Amino acid sequence: MVLRGVAKVISLLFHPLLMLTYMTVLLLIIQPFWFGVNQISEKIPLLLAVFFSSFLIPGVAVLMMRFLGLVESMELRDKKERIGPYIVAAIFYLWLYINFRHDPSTPPLFSALVLGCVIGLFLAFFVNIFSKISAHAVGMGGLLGMLIILLGMGPVDPVLIPLGSLGVLQTTLGTLLLLVILLAGAVGTSRLLLKAHEAIDLYGGYMVGLIAQFVSFRLLML
Repeated sequence: MVLRGVAKVISLLFHPLLMLTYMTVLLLIIQPFWFGVNQISEKIPLLLAVFFSSFLIPGVAVLMMRFLGLVESMELRDKKERIGPYIVAAIFYLWLYINFRHDPSTPPLFSALVLGCVIGLFLAFFVNIFSKISAHAVGMGGLLGMLIILLGMGPVDPVLIPLGSLGVLQTTLGTLLLLVILLAGAVGTSRLLLKAHEAIDLYGGYMVGLIAQFVSFRLLML
């Protein structure tokens, strides 16, 4: 029971719709100068825009589907139930990408990051027709893809993480990548403990998330 409780908490904290918000936070911490600021606190409006468009509004839409009886539960255990939520999320993510793509103040890599999430959603939607792919794994794969791309672009160390009154934590991009790999493993293990997916669903999800970010980077940055 304790393990299942922990697994539920991890699944909620790393919900697929939250991944783009986490990616934005990480990118602002790692390379704030790309956004024309010195620290993440100067880009709160951007974070709110990403959070509302990629998590809150799609989440409310799925909640409405639940009340209307279009889906049986918020956990979307059946792959057929996931079709509607995938479409809704893809629409909002695509809208977000179009807005950022046409905003000259948006760093190209961030636009590529958002496009990677859009591609990941559409790929997951397609794969979901045949197999119940793990959206959690797709999200974590995308986060891993972003960090691998940043590592490949050159050194950005040290990474300074503001901790408020506790000061600043200094780390490296490699350390962050290792931490995210461990988190990806924890998220995958949680989905297995909750019997939400089989191992193949997780492997497929990680691959889709990674590939989507690499394809997006190739399209927009190279």
